[in-house]
Amino acid sequence: MADNITPILELKNVVSAYGRIKALKGISLKVFPGEIVTIIGANGAGKSTTLMTICNIITAVEGDILYKGERINNIASDILPSMGLCQVPEGRRIFPRLTVMENLDMGAFFRKDAADIKHDLERVFELFPKLRERRKQLGGTLSGGEQQMLAMGRALMSSPKVLLLDEPSMGLAPLLVKQIFDIIRMINSQGVTVVLVEQNANLALQCAQRGYVLETGTVVMEDEADKLLTNPDIRKAYLGE
Repeated sequence: MADNITPILELKNVVSAYGRIKALKGISLKVFPGEIVTIIGANGAGKSTTLMTICNIITAVEGDILYKGERINNIASDILPSMGLCQVPEGRRIFPRLTVMENLDMGAFFRKDAADIKHDLERVFELFPKLRERRKQLGGTLSGGEQQMLAMGRALMSSPKVLLLDEPSMGLAPLLVKQIFDIIRMINSQGVTVVLVEQNANLALQCAQRGYVLETGTVVMEDEADKLLTNPDIRKAYLGE
């Protein structure tokens, strides 16, 4: 990536902790506009913690989190979606007692631009036709794959510039996993920058342009995704070879 392009999202020496236990130990990473960047690593490496720290769900005790060049460390997590930074958390966390349509409306609750909201709703239904079919159905009655689609659709209703995806393939059948990753590429092609945390390192690296490897809260490697895919150490440690 060219040196003169400003990252849309950047972490500089970020430390966060659960009580006295440091979960992130001074990580730095950059995400440039229009990219898909993946963060891979073993369970407990700090991947999900990184996304939660970006969103200030977990507070960074040291370092800087920059979004569009501005420090966002102290901005409340519920304000960030209105700024264009939105997370789809691990485990989906939809509103099970609300309908699909009500869940999607919640994604746009802070927006006033009715025409653009209508346009974005149609875009969500084009990406996820199942949601159109099930728009009056309660979220909790959807299948796991449909709930993942709903969680992603709800995030898209906030009109994000950067979408943080935490384990989107978790618990899904292989056919649905392929569909979700095809949709991630489609969302990215429509101008949304994506940060992808994913246990399936092989799929994540095939989808992304660049990747970071975390081990116990530390970035141990970063490179173009295709180079990480062919790196023998990565293949042995994370790709089951």
